[in-house]
Amino acid sequence: MMRLAELVAELPGARVVGDDAVEVKDLAYDSRKVEPGTLFFCVVGEKADGHEFGARAVEEGAAALVVERELTELDVPQVVVGDSRAAMAPLAARFWGDPTAELRMVGVTGTNGKTTTAFLVQEILKAANFPCGLLGTVKQVVGGVEKEVVRTTPEAIELQATFRAMLEGGDEACVMEVSSHAMTLHRADAIHFEVAIFTNLTQDHLDFHKDMEDYFLAKRKLFEMEPKTAIVNVDDSYGRRLASEVECVTFSAEGAEADYSARDVSFDAGGARFSVGEMDLRTALPGHFNVANALGAFAAAEAIGVGSEIAAAGLARAGRVPGRFEPIDEGQGFTVLVDYAHTPDSLENVLRAARRLSEGRVISVFGAGGDRDRDKRPKMGRAGAELSDLTVITSDNPRSEDPEAIVAEVASGAEGAAELEVVVDRRAAIALALGRAEPGDIVVIAGKGHEQGQEFENGRKIPFDDREVAREELWKLGSPA
Repeated sequence: MMRLAELVAELPGARVVGDDAVEVKDLAYDSRKVEPGTLFFCVVGEKADGHEFGARAVEEGAAALVVERELTELDVPQVVVGDSRAAMAPLAARFWGDPTAELRMVGVTGTNGKTTTAFLVQEILKAANFPCGLLGTVKQVVGGVEKEVVRTTPEAIELQATFRAMLEGGDEACVMEVSSHAMTLHRADAIHFEVAIFTNLTQDHLDFHKDMEDYFLAKRKLFEMEPKTAIVNVDDSYGRRLASEVECVTFSAEGAEADYSARDVSFDAGGARFSVGEMDLRTALPGHFNVANALGAFAAAEAIGVGSEIAAAGLARAGRVPGRFEPIDEGQGFTVLVDYAHTPDSLENVLRAARRLSEGRVISVFGAGGDRDRDKRPKMGRAGAELSDLTVITSDNPRSEDPEAIVAEVASGAEGAAELEVVVDRRAAIALALGRAEPGDIVVIAGKGHEQGQEFENGRKIPFDDREVAREELWKLGSPA
């Protein structure tokens, strides 16, 4: 609990109208979560203006409002600011006692590899007896307890409360995925990052960002927050650009000149082996893209202060990440992998990695999401067609769009495929691919990874987990008990 005057004292440009001595007991930006004593933020969004819910918040007992324009009809203290959303992070951090000033914070940004890199950092720190929380796409871990994930990077109010809960739960560090949406929408403001990692930048989210330059600049904001150590992948063209603009530690999975450069890379069924300087490293994750993820995580652990030998041991013990190149084994004579790859670049990476491991054909099953960047759809089709022996194009999360129309756009880029099947129903597409697989083949089911539902119009969501569906369809094919 904190007096309003104390809470907003250091917020630049803030002007309090009314009694600034009221006590604030909680923070909220959703009027449905307001309880007596809450400071309610009237946030202007794409679909709704929080100022329209100010009266409801007051009725529910809000102690004060944060507004961009004074609501003169409401008899309640109001903090007038230029941007209510931007005010959330600094006020939430102050309200919760600035928890990231005590946590060792590692932020991971990029188009692909954020989840895997974050998992690996957490596993290495755990191996070093360094209690570490996790905020990511697949799961959250707070004080050793797994929590449900709503979005990759929560809103600032939830974030700062979660950081406080981590400290109270015994965590000494936190590794989090930092999305471009989070940077643009000020969710990650007021976080004290010790380490920031850049994995790569490829086409995605151009439904939100106006172009790739805008997308890059959103990612770059993490490094403008002055982390103690910036770690950048220089195999990526945007990574090389970033490395030329900020002081950083560099890494390369392709053997390029870098502070951490992988040499003597080899792959087998158990993952990847490579050397960095005098260190021999091993990860259970195959593919050059996972070597890059491992390098970023290893460099981050060393930046935190974990010794090289301990970091290497932790990396070797780290298991696979749910829905990331995850094998599905029901005794069949071919390999089945489920992966979250949902961009042209990530699909290429996964299929190239599968090709290295395959003794036979590579069969791909994938689609593209609705209400998202349309330009990448034919590029997805092209990537699948060029790198698969059998390409099966299907529905992903169509959301409000017509599934058949999305599938057609993806298929338009797959001309020249060695063998192409278009099956809109995702279960039927998975069944077809598995039914056509022969001993030695690899079937890659891409796009949804760990997700456990398929999204349709009006927010309708049906249970659908690629991993479970694959298991069910393998059993139908007569896999042994």
